[in-house]
Amino acid sequence: MSPTASALLLTAPAVAPLLAAGAYTITGPRTRRPADRAGLLAPVVILLCGGLLAAAVLDDGPRTAYSGLLRADALTAWMLLVVGAVAVVACGAAPAYLAAERAAGRADRDSVWRYHALVQTFLAAMCLAVTTANLGVLWVAVEATTIVTAFLVGHRHTRTSVEAAWKYVVICSAGIALAFLGTVLIYYAAREAGIAEAWALDWPTLVARADRLDPDVTRLGITLIILGFGAKAGLVPLHAWLPDAHSQAPAPVSALMSGVLLSVAFAAILRYRIIADAALGPDFTRVLLTGIALLTLALAAGLLLAQRDYKRMLAYSSMEHMSLIALGAAIGSPLALSAALLHIAGHGLAKSVAFCASGRILQLTGTARIGRVRGLLARAPAPAGVFGFAVVALMAFPPFGLFASELGIARAGFAADTGLGWATAVALLLVLVAFAALAVRTARMLLGPGTPEKHHGAGVWPLLLGLAACAALGVTTGPLTDLLDAAAQAIGGH
Repeated sequence: MSPTASALLLTAPAVAPLLAAGAYTITGPRTRRPADRAGLLAPVVILLCGGLLAAAVLDDGPRTAYSGLLRADALTAWMLLVVGAVAVVACGAAPAYLAAERAAGRADRDSVWRYHALVQTFLAAMCLAVTTANLGVLWVAVEATTIVTAFLVGHRHTRTSVEAAWKYVVICSAGIALAFLGTVLIYYAAREAGIAEAWALDWPTLVARADRLDPDVTRLGITLIILGFGAKAGLVPLHAWLPDAHSQAPAPVSALMSGVLLSVAFAAILRYRIIADAALGPDFTRVLLTGIALLTLALAAGLLLAQRDYKRMLAYSSMEHMSLIALGAAIGSPLALSAALLHIAGHGLAKSVAFCASGRILQLTGTARIGRVRGLLARAPAPAGVFGFAVVALMAFPPFGLFASELGIARAGFAADTGLGWATAVALLLVLVAFAALAVRTARMLLGPGTPEKHHGAGVWPLLLGLAACAALGVTTGPLTDLLDAAAQAIGGH
């Protein structure tokens, strides 16, 4: 692949949604009818670029552009595919969701255009975060997602949504501030190690010269970074924003936040993890990530048992799955890392479907309280059936991808010679608790008598597509197998 082609494929995933956001901003107020389906163009571009970069990386190795500022390895391609796939589901379901909001008087033409512009900007920031090789630019991109999604969380302008938006901003800003301090410390350690200023935050350079970094400074920097980016990934201790933000945001936005924003933030941790392992040895990040994973999983399982709101239930389920991904990263074997990356994709698809379906259920029933929803399968079989299958996928039933990924993490945890068999056993017990909570509450919503309602099947096709993709990942990764293995190797799975 030529340098020009590499530059185009690395630039397009962020530029395409930015251009779409600009088009919505400029033409929106002048157009009577929002071009809802145009929002799918950028996700398709992201998917296409991810696929082409995957082929190029597997054939010729990592691709770079703009003097190394942008870089694609197998992890980059994998994350672009995940972002694009989840965005297709969320943006495909958005027109029906927004049409119902406008019909109910909860949105107008201007707010719909603003929604589209912000969502496209959100996609651009996430794509930049996964394509840049500069850790400073990575921090800026993750911070940009906080700014943009804060407006999306408060989209309805109700008191509850505005409170959730402010809580999100305050907690995530604290986390991002910790990540910034950690980035500064890594930069200082790099400069003290003799790395030139222009390359002091270049991820491949830091990996190659990690043995020169001061251990004490690096240890403190990595701790702050894991805590900081862990806040955006929904991990303890800065997790409290997640249930409020996910329950108050528009359903397609919740799908994007849970489906890919959390994973993009964790991908940043994976980038730093290999630097830390090379500089400090694997035990440091293993202990830190294991502790955070188990604490997050225990908290999520306990709160799922007490949950009475189905959107918040899905939010706490996201914490459960992110803790499993963190446990896979802590184990660190090739199998564990491959399973963790597969879990990122499976969770993104299943959770995006679940949130989009929950938004339709909220519009139909007028309540998010589990106790007030009965007989959904009889009342609205299309969204209820999709919601039920999405929860089944999240509970890791076969043939969905989460079954294969959780099985892989469990096998790696018990087989690894890292002494994490006990942690894996504890995690499986907590997952069983979460499983029971999800099963009981979902069954309570879906089963029972009800009167069929009209016009309940609009916008279901993207959700069916997402479920099909999640099931396909559980059966076989097919042509993605080599990419998955290469991505695991890129983050230290040797």
